[in-house]
Amino acid sequence: MARPKKTDAPDIAQRINLTAGAIERLTCPAGKQQAFMRDTEAPGLRVRVTAAGAKSFVYEAKLNRQTIRRTIGDVKLWSIEQARTEARRLAVVLDNGQDPREIERQHQADKAAEKAAAAAKAVTVGEAWTAYLEARRPRWGARHYSEHLLLVKPGGVASKRAAGGVTAPGILHPLTLLALRDLTAPTIEAWAERETQARPAAARLAWRCLKAFLGWCAEQPEYALVVPSVNPAKTNKARESLGKAGVKQDALLKEQLPAWFDAVRTLQNPVIAAYLQTLLLTGARAGEVLGLRWEDINTKWRGLTIRDKVEGTRVIPLTPYVWHLLAALPRRTDFVFSSTTAAGGCIVIPRNPHHDACAVAGIDALTVHGLRRSFKSLTEWLEIPTGVVAQIMGHKPSATAEKHYTVRPLDLLRVHHERIEAWVLEQAGVVFDAKAAPSTLRAVV
Repeated sequence: MARPKKTDAPDIAQRINLTAGAIERLTCPAGKQQAFMRDTEAPGLRVRVTAAGAKSFVYEAKLNRQTIRRTIGDVKLWSIEQARTEARRLAVVLDNGQDPREIERQHQADKAAEKAAAAAKAVTVGEAWTAYLEARRPRWGARHYSEHLLLVKPGGVASKRAAGGVTAPGILHPLTLLALRDLTAPTIEAWAERETQARPAAARLAWRCLKAFLGWCAEQPEYALVVPSVNPAKTNKARESLGKAGVKQDALLKEQLPAWFDAVRTLQNPVIAAYLQTLLLTGARAGEVLGLRWEDINTKWRGLTIRDKVEGTRVIPLTPYVWHLLAALPRRTDFVFSSTTAAGGCIVIPRNPHHDACAVAGIDALTVHGLRRSFKSLTEWLEIPTGVVAQIMGHKPSATAEKHYTVRPLDLLRVHHERIEAWVLEQAGVVFDAKAAPSTLRAVV
């Protein structure tokens, strides 16, 4: 039998001793996508050639009656001896009953886990907080979301209203600079001890938000690697440092109504004056009244649509005096209590003007939220049904019959609400013609 020429393609039907020349002459037969040339020195070692001419070392063997084929590498990068060494290593793995593909997959998984762990160790509280807000934003209201932003704001922005001429950083901002893995129980306890000295109420609120944030992180695969399974914010020491919020009792007394109305109605800003009176006479939350738009006022059926944080929206009666207040306001924006200078188009909660009015009236420690408490307290003088007051104020029903069997239409609420308003104005000494159209009403003290 004649010996093949060195220029001839090797016979792939037979095992051969792999050489650089044989590999160079190897070609893929016409009509096939790939072909293999087997080595005699290392069982299982092959050189694969594709129809496009690409060549690589591969290892092929059987495990549990299934063919296993694994690519070793390109023939341009691996020498023949290196490929034989790798083929022998893979043969040993197979002899031990192991699948080299599974070993490689596990190796890749381990590398990915190491990479994820390294990334988790590098993430800061601020970065995780940003991801938390984006994940929760669809389920939060705009105000709740903005309050979470304020908790971590860096501060340092020039402001005429801020002490020192610049805004202070958010109460959680110092923690955002830490790595998430360093947000431990001792760190949170030290923060709580420090912050409760200056602003205990704000610290308690921030602590509750921090607990929710860490609970969320523990459920995320990318953060669970560095967050303890036990929430580090839930410690007795932190709870004791922050203390408990006291029960607020600020509310207008019946005999304080004349002085309060006189002081509020003489405020220079008529929008703020109308806002504060509307708060007292509707019992709504401060933010709910701020969010009133002109489209929320139904003059035909005399109703006010309140954007309720509990139920979404609720409709309460548009009582005569409140209608009189709102009709007198300028229609400058979509908001009823508009502002030409505020970025949002409506006034901000006027705590300082209200404080000044209370000082003029000689009333101490009455907050803006205290007006909502005042509405509820003053209705006790009239023995208004508790369910009626709760429905007007937007409180959840507290009894099964109230929740499932009592339906009060707007007209029934109006009977009680107008009675409340008339009594409050009578005690305040405010007299006006409730039957006159709002545009012709003239308030008389």
